[in-house]
Amino acid sequence: MAEDGEEIENIEPEKILVIDDEKTTLKMFRLFLELYGFDIHTAESGEEGLELFEREKPGIVLTDIKMPGMDGIEVLKEIKRRAPNTEVIVITGHGDMDLAIQALNLDAADFINKPIQRQSLEHGLTRARERLKIARSRQNDVNTRMDNNNLVIKIQGNVSSQTEQYLRDAYTQALNSGTKRVVLHFDSSTSVNGAGIAILTQLVLDGEKDGIEIVIAGLSDNFKRVFDIVGLSRMLRIYATVEDACSIT
Repeated sequence: MAEDGEEIENIEPEKILVIDDEKTTLKMFRLFLELYGFDIHTAESGEEGLELFEREKPGIVLTDIKMPGMDGIEVLKEIKRRAPNTEVIVITGHGDMDLAIQALNLDAADFINKPIQRQSLEHGLTRARERLKIARSRQNDVNTRMDNNNLVIKIQGNVSSQTEQYLRDAYTQALNSGTKRVVLHFDSSTSVNGAGIAILTQLVLDGEKDGIEIVIAGLSDNFKRVFDIVGLSRMLRIYATVEDACSIT
């Protein structure tokens, strides 16, 4: 077993581990995931999953959030302790949004609901793969550009406390440019945890004070649900695409 604080290195981006105590669910995931060319490994408990994780070093882990013994939250914490760059997607049931938000706060890439829909799975896998790519290439998490008098802030990876300074610098750029509108463009890889929601909320409040409208583009359906629950979607406008957002003058 890895010691506390020790990271498993050299994770394999095209390996995926699925942890679920239901054999039928594991079979269904295998059928879906074979279409995407993954090297697939499955486990029927959190404990077995961690043993496989240490041996196989998958880049992506899908774990049920409610399991006997070690649950998905515990699995997520342990994987992130051992290998922070591994992307974890939690599998939730309807009505488990509190657990889904808890998982996002622990740097889960996304969550998907049972019964699993192929489109939701594809979106989660795309986000996880993009985050792995960003981590490998060390791309900047935040980039800015002007579009039709809007300052567009493109955000990749995870909006968290580590992103705050980048967003603050971008907001200062908006103030200095005299623009009255900032578009937060969420890349397909972007996830948001609790600290990120607090940062975005403060940006909106600062924008109201400074006469700058903050809007969002490209937010996934899952994170729209999260924003609805925490009340952020009532504070700003959300557009499907950055083109839609920038076409409003």
